[in-house]
Amino acid sequence: MPEISQNREKIIVRTSILGIAANIALAAFKALVGLLSNSIAIILDAVNNLTDALSSLVTIIGTKLALKPADKLHPFGHGRAEYLSALVISVIIIYAGVTAAVESVKKIINPQSPEYSGLTILIVSVAVIVKIILGLFVKAAGKKVNSDSLVASGKDALMDSVISLSTLVAAIIFIFWGISLEAYLGVIISLAIMKAGFETMQETLSKILGERIDANIAHSIKKTVTSQDPEIRGAFDLVLNNYGPDKHIGSIHIEVPDTWTADKIDVVTRKISKEVYEKHNVAMAAVGIYSVNTKHNKAAEIHSKVRAIVHEHKDILQMHGFFIDEAEKIMRFDIVVSFDSPNMQVMYNHVVNDVKEAFPDYDVQVQFDFDISD
Repeated sequence: MPEISQNREKIIVRTSILGIAANIALAAFKALVGLLSNSIAIILDAVNNLTDALSSLVTIIGTKLALKPADKLHPFGHGRAEYLSALVISVIIIYAGVTAAVESVKKIINPQSPEYSGLTILIVSVAVIVKIILGLFVKAAGKKVNSDSLVASGKDALMDSVISLSTLVAAIIFIFWGISLEAYLGVIISLAIMKAGFETMQETLSKILGERIDANIAHSIKKTVTSQDPEIRGAFDLVLNNYGPDKHIGSIHIEVPDTWTADKIDVVTRKISKEVYEKHNVAMAAVGIYSVNTKHNKAAEIHSKVRAIVHEHKDILQMHGFFIDEAEKIMRFDIVVSFDSPNMQVMYNHVVNDVKEAFPDYDVQVQFDFDISD
């Protein structure tokens, strides 16, 4: 197992174990105080702490599963197991919120007055402070090692601190004014819990479905690629497939002079793959080639005219990979069509027809590219 993966695993497991211990301790104290004071809000807060402990346990299991080596059935490894663990955590959070809502509604229908004491106030106050510290610590650790599960647990802990603070305020209001907000506060707490669960689920599902490459990462990788040889004219069509946190397999195209030999291409593409992996931890499965005309001045003139025609269409974001074969009268290039286009296929057809009309003597071959990276 690589050293980076081992360190990442240790941080996630240690942080999760700390979360389990803290949440079990808080749950025990809150449950005792809630039962003694007949406070549904504090009891629900204790139950919420138990779900947090369970979430941390799921995080550990997900991390262990994600580190299983690749096999014949899963040649890209098991890294996406971490996303599944984050999804399980979101379901646990939602379930806790639904349970809390049911119990709170029961208390609204059959109200009971709580009996608070100084010890109640003290324990809930300490719980607020502990959950804030724990939440900030777990969330920071999650961002440091790029663990969605830890980040989700950290956010949940910070939400819990707000919930605990609200139960503290309710207790103080009852002590001084005799107004019981327990059951109604329980409903608000349950809605907050469910909201956090659905947000976590939405973020995780988005990553499982496949998200757009972060613009800064895309620009950084392309800069690395084009810096490997001064004759590389540009880098395009960057694709990154996510197989878990910090586990990406990608591909890219580069524009190079049509005078490059197969040997030159082989040397440069291997160099690109090596540098991208070392600098960005991305394994490049393929580095494709676009040849650029260097032998005919006419090609440059036609290129300029075609570019002007293409960019008359506002929904075309980019044109690249332009090449002309004068002997065969073939013109080929790629265009990137914006997702904002009302009809991407119609826009593509417009561009192709306009270029064919301007250059009827050429076989115009246009590749339709999607706007998948900046």
